[in-house]
Amino acid sequence: MPQNPIPSRRGLLFGTAAVSAGALLTACTSNEPKETETTEKTETTGDQAPIAGDKPGKAVTIGFAGPQADHGWLNAINDNARSRAKKYDDVTLEITEGSNDTAAQIGQVQTLINKKVDVLVILPADGKALTQIGLQAMREGIPVINLDRVFASPQAYRCWIGGDNYGMGLNAGRYIGERLKDKADAKVIELAGVDSLELTKQRTQGFDDALKNYPNIKKVARQAADFTVESGQAKMAQLLQAQSRFDALWNHDDDQGVGALRAIAQAGRKDFLMVGGAGAKSAMDAIKADDSVLKATVLYPPTMAASAIDIARAVAQRKGIGGMSELEIPASITLYSAVVTKANVDQYLPTGFS
Repeated sequence: MPQNPIPSRRGLLFGTAAVSAGALLTACTSNEPKETETTEKTETTGDQAPIAGDKPGKAVTIGFAGPQADHGWLNAINDNARSRAKKYDDVTLEITEGSNDTAAQIGQVQTLINKKVDVLVILPADGKALTQIGLQAMREGIPVINLDRVFASPQAYRCWIGGDNYGMGLNAGRYIGERLKDKADAKVIELAGVDSLELTKQRTQGFDDALKNYPNIKKVARQAADFTVESGQAKMAQLLQAQSRFDALWNHDDDQGVGALRAIAQAGRKDFLMVGGAGAKSAMDAIKADDSVLKATVLYPPTMAASAIDIARAVAQRKGIGGMSELEIPASITLYSAVVTKANVDQYLPTGFS
């Protein structure tokens, strides 16, 4: 799963996570005339945000390199990039197979540099390890759009766009806090992601900071899983055994949440509410059905990959962002971590990933 810059480097906050940066780029990135706009929706590619605006520009070749799609969210990242690129007659997308091996991914990016693509979009398997290849591309005059997992140096990219891990935890905590604010001696537990990842630390920190505003709520347990169904089920079973009573669960990831829900069902527990994270379609379906403990999920939208394609095209064609006075693309764009509940799930379902 992704890592984003520390909170002090959050750039431009979008008002909603479901609509990608394409909505903000409406005045500068489209080759679809307004009278032929479409609002056709799909489950995984964020196509609910219509592309509208200017005429086709110069032909642009975008190189896209990401890690291996071994997780639902990462697979949705690739789908979003491909889908958005197809919207543009003036964009050719060169996409790599993806690898979690940093040396292999560096080699893939080097190949794209050798092909002299106009702009690169890179979601690094390891931001620090791939910083040098980002610096090389920038030195050779190829702008880099750094997607989500941040490079170690801002000189390695022209624009960073990604999710808000701290904001995920913060908004999960606020939602739970508001639901439990009138309950005396409320208890919550946390099913985190991979503790070695900075993103996990940020999600936990945001959650803990939110709970500071609710003195009646105490976090009584935390268990780290591995972003898989199997780990979610095993770690959740341990939490349920150890905690006979609690009022809410914050689960960092909807993929491991599938396993967590299995463990909860097997234990016959219905005495608490659960908040997930990322925005999987399975989670949104469960929220809409309202037949389980899962009542909300906090988005970490894979539509950011579609937005990265929009931004890459605009940078290559030397365009700015519609609706902003500046002539240049911002240096940093942080997406908002919206909370999806039964009240608004229909709005966000088209962005849910499998």
